[in-house]
Amino acid sequence: MTSATEKPFVEKVNTRYLETLVGYNARRAALAVISLFLEEMAVYALRPVDFSALSLITHNPGITSRQLCSTLGIQAPNIVAMVNGFEKRGLIERHAHPRDGRAFGLMLTAEGEALMLQAEKTASSLEARVATKLTAPERRDMIRLLKKIYK
Repeated sequence: MTSATEKPFVEKVNTRYLETLVGYNARRAALAVISLFLEEMAVYALRPVDFSALSLITHNPGITSRQLCSTLGIQAPNIVAMVNGFEKRGLIERHAHPRDGRAFGLMLTAEGEALMLQAEKTASSLEARVATKLTAPERRDMIRLLKKIYK
């Protein structure tokens, strides 16, 4: 017990309660991965959200900005700036949507395809490195369980 004049001092921080929370653990894991991701994607000038959007465009040629917003949980004004930036960098092109005159389908340019080929290889390599403490079944289970929370 401490007297009124003594200040408490913590030798070892007690995180037991926090470690029982899904959000705390998910956030800690995300921070560990994201810091490495930022380092490795700097060469491509891609933030995690940029990479995610470009990956969706890569695997869904003709996807609309609205579809990007709903899939990634991004606000429309933010996606507009992002898409404009991709276009300025020469990574994507907009094409008239065949059924919606107000929408544009987004497609990678040859430069965008080359960048994403390398960026996705880098991301896969990074994932393999950060998951080395997990067995393949544990990794699959982790992804399955995380999806149950947000899907």
